[in-house]
Amino acid sequence: MAEAVLGFVGTGTITQAIVEGLLADGRATPDIIVSPRSVSRAAQLAAGYPNVRIASDNQAVVDDAEIVVLAIRPQVAEAVVRELRFRTGQRVLSLIAAVDSERLGRWIDADVSIVRAVPLPFVAERHGVTAIFPPDAAMRALFEPLGTVVESPTVEAFELLCAASALMGTYFGLLERAVGWLSEQGIAEVDARAYLVALFSSLGRTAQGAPQASLTDLRHEFSTRGGLNEQMFSVFETQGGTAALIEALDSVLARVRQQNQG
Repeated sequence: MAEAVLGFVGTGTITQAIVEGLLADGRATPDIIVSPRSVSRAAQLAAGYPNVRIASDNQAVVDDAEIVVLAIRPQVAEAVVRELRFRTGQRVLSLIAAVDSERLGRWIDADVSIVRAVPLPFVAERHGVTAIFPPDAAMRALFEPLGTVVESPTVEAFELLCAASALMGTYFGLLERAVGWLSEQGIAEVDARAYLVALFSSLGRTAQGAPQASLTDLRHEFSTRGGLNEQMFSVFETQGGTAALIEALDSVLARVRQQNQG
């Protein structure tokens, strides 16, 4: 991977996160070329890292890169991709949400290798998680320095992970509501937030550090029989909290699959 030129068509938040993660330690890294959109973010990356240069346009990115990363919004993806001329054998990494490889291949209209990925913003700090499909050694090697890589064996599994990724806003929404409740009860918001953020972070580290323990076992371990934690989950479940979560996941998955079918 270190020898390949990595080109980004689209210079948004995720592009910036990937570039910052890849170049974080200053050791041997790929040369990176980014499209001039957005101007300010591209300029910031080029100014901050000697490995990064700005292309004159999207076609220049494709011309100069061995690996082309398509980091563009699905609303404009078809128009952008159809204008580009790819080389036979070129590697394409698609970050375009809800556009399957078959449809993307028709837009590209060249014999290229396509891998899809869902990197999350945390790759900038090298503790992100990235789902990729299909399994691909080169793309795994690209993302492994940036955190956890999950290779999906089927497109159905990849779509499920895409749907689950939509839980990020819900996580912060749950935190927001709990902090708000504490604040309404008289605790300073800054203290409520500091307490709950640290609590949630510790729970995440516990789950990550005990991969052999089932989540049910962990829930019981952290819920004394007849205690407050057990009561909290019981009320949450009986009042429809878990049912609403499953319904939300089902609805997002249905949307992902519908969009993938084009």
